[in-house]
Amino acid sequence: MSGRPPDEYRSGRVRSFLILHGYQGSGPQHWQTWLAGRLRRAGETVAYPHLPSPDAPGLAAWRTALERELRGLPGEPVVVCHSLACILWLHHAAQPVLEGGHAERVLLVAPPSEAGAPRPILPFFPVPLDPADVAAAAGATELVCAADDPYCPEDAAGVYGAPLGLTTHVIGGGGHVNVDAGFGPWPEVEAWALGRGGGLGREERR
Repeated sequence: MSGRPPDEYRSGRVRSFLILHGYQGSGPQHWQTWLAGRLRRAGETVAYPHLPSPDAPGLAAWRTALERELRGLPGEPVVVCHSLACILWLHHAAQPVLEGGHAERVLLVAPPSEAGAPRPILPFFPVPLDPADVAAAAGATELVCAADDPYCPEDAAGVYGAPLGLTTHVIGGGGHVNVDAGFGPWPEVEAWALGRGGGLGREERR
């Protein structure tokens, strides 16, 4: 990967990245772990925290951890969420615990729905779905999902993308966009994180 930054970053503006895992964490083969490694090797500032009690997550503890990470990073970070972390971000957008905590861009990948959620994460539901709040929390927010995600049987494009007015990238046969679905190395998400486009899905719609 070239060390030359995209045009939008050549002004010297500080950038950073926050990668947030879902329920039970993201293991060593997961695309989030791969992405964190790629960005760090390129000299980027990356936070990839182990959120509290990932096997028995609590919304309040996760929200506090999220906002601590946001406030500890330079500039306004690019935030990449998978699964339950997407729901966490929507709660943060609706009612930040602390002032600040704005992101430059946010990517929500494979958010679960209440209908598909494992029992330990049901306290994270219902999810606040206010387009104005989501727009205020970041400069841009996009969704990546698949119609065959077992943790969102209704299809996240309809559950989250349409109500929030998000640009939605649909991956055919992408499942939960995790290791089981074949997402270890994922060059397209690296390109998106670095502001280089990337074509995250075969279909895009608002």
